[in-house]
Amino acid sequence: MEHIETQHKRQKRPNIFEISSFNLWYGTHQALKMVDMNIESQAITAFIGPSGCGKSTFLRALNRMNELIDDVKTEGTILYRTKDIMTEYDPLELRKKVGMVFQKPNPFPMSIFDNVAYGPRLHGRPSKAQMYQIVEESLTKAALWDEVKDRLHVSALSLSGGQQQRLCIARAIAIQPSVILMDEPTSALDPISTARIEELAFELKQQYTIVIVTHNMQQASRISDKTAFFLIDEHRCGYLVEYSDTDELFLNPRDKRTEAYISGKFG
Repeated sequence: MEHIETQHKRQKRPNIFEISSFNLWYGTHQALKMVDMNIESQAITAFIGPSGCGKSTFLRALNRMNELIDDVKTEGTILYRTKDIMTEYDPLELRKKVGMVFQKPNPFPMSIFDNVAYGPRLHGRPSKAQMYQIVEESLTKAALWDEVKDRLHVSALSLSGGQQQRLCIARAIAIQPSVILMDEPTSALDPISTARIEELAFELKQQYTIVIVTHNMQQASRISDKTAFFLIDEHRCGYLVEYSDTDELFLNPRDKRTEAYISGKFG
């Protein structure tokens, strides 16, 4: 993974998300307050911070997944490609553009082929030849094709944990998103599978924008271009402390709380 160590030197890319004064409540409890940040396209942005600081909540806000939870309220704006995701996008259309990979691999109880084909079939009617091409391309991009090409019609549940997570990435890719959100995608995996997912994320950013929540600061420092550090206040409300290029945040943090967290003094 040597090439990952040196990938931070890059030119600024256009913003794909622009977030301003974003607040979120679960019922009467405020979970996020006044988040302001821009997320660059075709880069890896990592969210780090202690448990409960709102990292995953904010990640899910980027494709309106929080709306699947009762009694959620938001204020502020999240622009995706300069359009407000709350007023100018249908949630299903937004989630087609902004895909999601969850913490625990969640393949559907069907074949490997049908897992990848599920989204494209839902969103259109590709021919049999087109469908096979989509499945092959998606599995190839997810670095899984060579391992499963001879058993596409066996159950996805027969795959190892690391393979299942790459299958979930292939399933997200199959509907041709621009963004892939990853919520601690390696926390349930062994070190070898974790390294493969990290390599994969690094390769995928050539075509996709990746936003990843991780508890693993070493992972953030290895693969991300930008890192956002969140904390939680005395009211259990998450807020953004610092956001900058990854090298800068880890080597020369501007905020003493960031320095304390990455040096292990708290958190």
